[in-house]
This record gives sequence, structure tokens and C-alpha cells, in this order.
Amino acid sequence: MKSFIRILFTAGMLFTATQSCAQSKNDYKSRIDSLIESPASPRPFNGVVLITQNGKIKYSKAYGFRDSRTKVPLKMKDQFEIMSNTKQITSVLLLKQFEKGNVNLQAPIKKYLSSLTQSWADSVTVHQLLNHSHGIVDTEKPLLFKPGTEFKYGNLSNILLGKIIEQVSGKSYIQLATDLFKELHLNNTFCYSKNKRRNLVSGHMNKDHVFTPVENSFINDENMPADGVISTAEDMALWNSLLHKGKILNSTTYQLMTTSSILSQHDVFGKDKMGYGYNIRIVKDQGISYLGHTGLGDGFASLNMYIPGSDVSVIVLENQMSEDSRLFYYYETLIKDFILRSDWAKTDR
Repeated sequence: MKSFIRILFTAGMLFTATQSCAQSKNDYKSRIDSLIESPASPRPFNGVVLITQNGKIKYSKAYGFRDSRTKVPLKMKDQFEIMSNTKQITSVLLLKQFEKGNVNLQAPIKKYLSSLTQSWADSVTVHQLLNHSHGIVDTEKPLLFKPGTEFKYGNLSNILLGKIIEQVSGKSYIQLATDLFKELHLNNTFCYSKNKRRNLVSGHMNKDHVFTPVENSFINDENMPADGVISTAEDMALWNSLLHKGKILNSTTYQLMTTSSILSQHDVFGKDKMGYGYNIRIVKDQGISYLGHTGLGDGFASLNMYIPGSDVSVIVLENQMSEDSRLFYYYETLIKDFILRSDWAKTDR
């Protein structure tokens, strides 16, 4: 009889623990919903959020509309301009040329871009373009600082990287990127084209909760390596899994990309300077080490965050951009902070 009671007690405890765990998981989802749907928020959220762990979806939801004029609801498979998250793809394309022996990361960029006339082309290296420590503000002007001594973020470095990639490969950036997406089965990722928008949603400028569609994208062939990739949340999570699990670059090259080589500050990732690799931020916050980047422009905002220790990807894509710079990444920051405090960031579930 005592054994039977003990078994019932143990079963009851297990049931309670399992029930508590299930409630905890559901609570996480409802708490993310409440963050996004709070009436006290200074601006509305319009986009998609995808959180995965070990390749499994933990949270997936679309909010708002594809276009403010039609009010057609967003879907998780809709495509967004990921803006500066494109730069991570450009780093990979450059590093794949490095793996083939076509590029020396420590070589001066003059070696690959002979048309550059400024004397600094003989001192700025490919490595310094990749981590934004080059000091170039204009190809016709002197450097802002001595290469390698400071961090100055911008699109020009990736425009130049794109030219280097094309020079050493003999192929266009768009062709190489398209081939990579096909190889990795990123079937809903492509380089922007105004004539082939596929399932790309409309970007919007948001001023005082009024959404104005962006009629003309600033993306062109020139700045494609900096801002030009279109993708979905699902494809970006797959990209994270492939990149960070050694399916795209070899281990040595991957370490080069994800090792801090300069310090920089970005409000989404904290008030202090953190590490920066090759178009990727290396951050430690609340005891959690993670990799991340943001993208902004053309009426879009995005966050790509990956936590290696727990194999968690956090993708936030919005097709709206606030005219108030303080609100650029309002929800991205809220969601990031919530994830870092959650068990998702700390343990396998």
C-alpha cells in the first residue's frame, strides 16, 4: 500500500512538473505577444518574429499588413528587405574566395581594385574592409583615421568588397549570391530587382503612427553587397544554422569571421563597446554570448541574433521604419532582452 501511494505521489509530481513546463513554454509565447501588442508601446509593430532552437520553432507569428494601402495581412513566408544583414552574406562570399586562395585578407585593396587612385589604397587591407576599420569615407578623399585604429560603420566598405569579389571570381555579385542561395536551399532568398519582386512586401515610413509606403527602393547593382538581399524569417534562421554549424565555411575561416578584431557600440546591443568581426557583432550580455546584426532602410528594419550556447536564432523583420531614430529598433531590442532573460537562451528545451 505504501509503495502504491509512493508511486501515485511520484506520478503526481511528474505530472505537475510537466504541466508547469508546458505552462512555462506557453507563458513565454504570451509574454512575447504582450510585448508586441502592448497599448502603451510608442509605436506599432508591423512584421514577423521567428524564434527557433535546435532547428525547431519556438515562436512564430506575423503582425500587421503587407501594404498599408491594401491591408492584406502579413504571412510568415513573406519576403523582406534585410538591409545591412546583407553584409554578413557579402562576408561569406568574400571568405569563400579566400578559401579558394583568390584573396589575401591582409593584402592592400589596391591589389584587387587597381582603379583606386588614392595613396591609402596601398595600406587599407581587405580585412579592414570586412570589420569597418578602414577609415574610408569617400574613394576620392583622404582617410578619416589610420587604418585599423578605429571603427566607422558604413556601406562603402561592402560596396568595395563586392567589387573585389567580382574581380577575383570573374562573376557578378548577384550571380555568386544566387548560386550560394541555391546551394544552401535558401529558396526564398534573392538579390533585389525592381522588375522581379516575387513575394516582397512594401516598406513603410512611420511618422506618428501614419504609414507611408516607400515607392522607390534605393537598392541598385552598386550597393547590392551592402543592402540588397531579400529574405524570409525562415530562410534567415536556416542561414544561421548552416553558417554557425560549419556548413558554409571551414572552421578556420569561420573563426576569422566571428572573432572580434575591433570594438564598436550599437544601442541595440548595449551602451558599451562590444566586439565586431567580419560584418557581425560578437556580444556578451547577461552572461550570454551571442552573435548579431541589424538592418535598416527603405522602410524596413531587421534583427538577426544567434546564441551558439543554446542554438537559438531570433529573427525579427519589420516592413516599417520609424522617422524617430529613438524607435528604429524598439521591438527588436525588447525581444532580444526578453530572450536573453529566458530559459531559451540558457538551456536546451
